[in-house]
Amino acid sequence: MDPAQVGATGGPQVPASPGCTERPVPDVASVAGVRMLIAMTIPLTGTQYEIESGGYRATVTELGAGLRNLTFDSTPLVIGYEADELPPHAAGELLTPWPNRVDRGRYAFEGHDYQLALSEPATGNAIHGLTRWMPWVRVAHDPDEVTLRCVPHGQQGYPFAVQTDATYRVDGESGLHVSVTATNKGSQPAPWGAGAHPYLTAGTPTVDDCELELPAGQWLPVDDRLIPAGPPRDVAGTDFDFSTPRKLTGSRLDTALTGLRREADGLAWVRLSGGGRTVALWMDTASAWLQVFTGDSLEPAKRRVALAVEPMTCPPNAFASGDSLIVLQPRESVSWRWGIKIFPNDRS
Repeated sequence: MDPAQVGATGGPQVPASPGCTERPVPDVASVAGVRMLIAMTIPLTGTQYEIESGGYRATVTELGAGLRNLTFDSTPLVIGYEADELPPHAAGELLTPWPNRVDRGRYAFEGHDYQLALSEPATGNAIHGLTRWMPWVRVAHDPDEVTLRCVPHGQQGYPFAVQTDATYRVDGESGLHVSVTATNKGSQPAPWGAGAHPYLTAGTPTVDDCELELPAGQWLPVDDRLIPAGPPRDVAGTDFDFSTPRKLTGSRLDTALTGLRREADGLAWVRLSGGGRTVALWMDTASAWLQVFTGDSLEPAKRRVALAVEPMTCPPNAFASGDSLIVLQPRESVSWRWGIKIFPNDRS
């Protein structure tokens, strides 16, 4: 067996999915001019890459290099989904080459006007980038770490060749670490941004039973299409002020925030506490923004059951506004890091 096909446990990396039914897929081979169909099972999210260390275990998907599951001692830290299911409401997705929304999908860059596909038709916006619906190629897979790559090809409204590498690693003490590196392989400058979309859960039936601590000093006003409607404003005295931990009861959030308070190592932490534990997401200095979503607009079964905490390198509509937008020159690279860790509630 080719060593490249061996998974972390020594077995083959096959795209298996419990409950998935077999369906015929055409095979290229033929015998005496007769074409054949070979039964295969391919989950919608492709090959599943499992990594583990200590009590932490994560599953990363070939589709979009998404985080499908993350557990600690079998306890979910994020809301997961099945391998043969598309990520519901962007759960666990990596968002490149832009996070959040682009107004009407239109932007100008280097003297040219571009039109992206309107992937959020209800609001007429382009949302959450392009690479989340693309297959990513495995670069390396070890028991505690996997690196996937999205090869650079231009797309509608984004004629730029940016290669993106995503490394997921779990450590028994410090939890999940995610590192994303973008490299401009093309011949011209390229606009770029990134985000992630995990739904954190502290094990409570709803987020109303949780306390939230946010390190943000400013919130971004938006219109009814969630496009920025003015400059950031101070959170003091508003419902967006979670600088001191407090219950989420009564708070409806789908809000971008900035002015992040950081610790001595440069990391900013968001903490969701409840059910006897604290689930925390950290982000490095490349994340100047984050989005927090309580899920009030989702279907009843998913409404307010988890908190989406989305580290972002730039705010909504950055492709059009230029705010915090990264411009990669040819052969230039940029990296961005974030992660998730569980604490007992007596963190002191």
